[in-house]
Amino acid sequence: MTSIVQEKVSQAVAILQEKDIDMWLTFVRETSAAGDPVLPLIYGHDLTWQSAIILTRSEERIAILGRYEAEAARRTGAYPQVIPYDQSIQPALLEVLERLQPGRIAINYSLNDSHADGLSYGQYQLLCGYLADTPFSNRLVSAESVIAALRGRKTATEIALIRQAVATTGEIYARTFETLQPGMTEIQVGQFMWDQMDDLGVTESWEKAGCPAVNSGPDSPVGHGGPTNIVLQRGHILHFDFGVRQEDYCSDIQRVVYLLAPGETRAPALVQHGFDTIVAAVQAATRAMRPGVQGWQVDAVARNLVTSAGYPEYMYGTGHHIGRTTHDGAGMLGPKWERYWDTPNYPLEAGQVYTVEPGLAVPGYGYIGIEEDVLVTETGAEFIS
Repeated sequence: MTSIVQEKVSQAVAILQEKDIDMWLTFVRETSAAGDPVLPLIYGHDLTWQSAIILTRSEERIAILGRYEAEAARRTGAYPQVIPYDQSIQPALLEVLERLQPGRIAINYSLNDSHADGLSYGQYQLLCGYLADTPFSNRLVSAESVIAALRGRKTATEIALIRQAVATTGEIYARTFETLQPGMTEIQVGQFMWDQMDDLGVTESWEKAGCPAVNSGPDSPVGHGGPTNIVLQRGHILHFDFGVRQEDYCSDIQRVVYLLAPGETRAPALVQHGFDTIVAAVQAATRAMRPGVQGWQVDAVARNLVTSAGYPEYMYGTGHHIGRTTHDGAGMLGPKWERYWDTPNYPLEAGQVYTVEPGLAVPGYGYIGIEEDVLVTETGAEFIS
């Protein structure tokens, strides 16, 4: 049976051919202390000694690593060439380079993408030292475009796992909505959701202290702070931000509930208008998503719809990649703000999974944020959640 590591290694080789890059070199050490974010995709284990994972456009797949990790490398089924060493990685590394004579060698550094920036400065200096006085030292380029494509373009197996995590998240939300009562605290609601995760054998998509976020009413701090002792009250909006990690893949979904005040049979007009505005923004952004469209263009659709309805601009991006981590890939659905660097300019590609999550506050009632997980297809986009 083909593993995700084998799928992603094969995908990486095809990406190197597409990007016209001769070799991709992932150079790591003691990854339990400082792991390269790409390693779970292309190797699947920690590494101890200095190690080189090498993929080439000519379909070479080579692992150079300490002798005692050679068997684990062979068992991945992804690396036909496993080269163990004892005293120094340099001779084996140079022998491979001299044999293959790569023109451009991509290494893992990036100004834009934290997932492509796994090569530490110390490791970079070591690598440059090993390559000193060779022609290869002048052939190093960023692997950012390779890693962005690899993380972003989900395989069918990855998409199925994300769908599974989304379904489990929906099940926990349904259980939670059935138990909600005025008088409960945010922490009690959060504890119920943590208990459901334990019951279903899953964990949080991000740090447990902030997953789930539970925000009751206008005074609850929205963000990654986690539930508080604020009490759920009738006449308030209850907002959730929550996701699970299941079999190494994540979901990220926001939902809102309105607790009817005495005498009410439906939410007040102000609350309903805010809800309808965010639903429309999510739907409009998703309709705008298709391969080739840049992230800032999708963001602008949702952002302009919210502000044109009379609400303040939300001060975050409309969406981000999701996959093995909650914020998974390079590109984002965001405005051209300095803090996002070049990532809003990345074009969407088929197989990417994004969140779409505009939001607004309704004064006196609370926060409305709806977040859906959306798959980009060859012809547009479809809701997973």
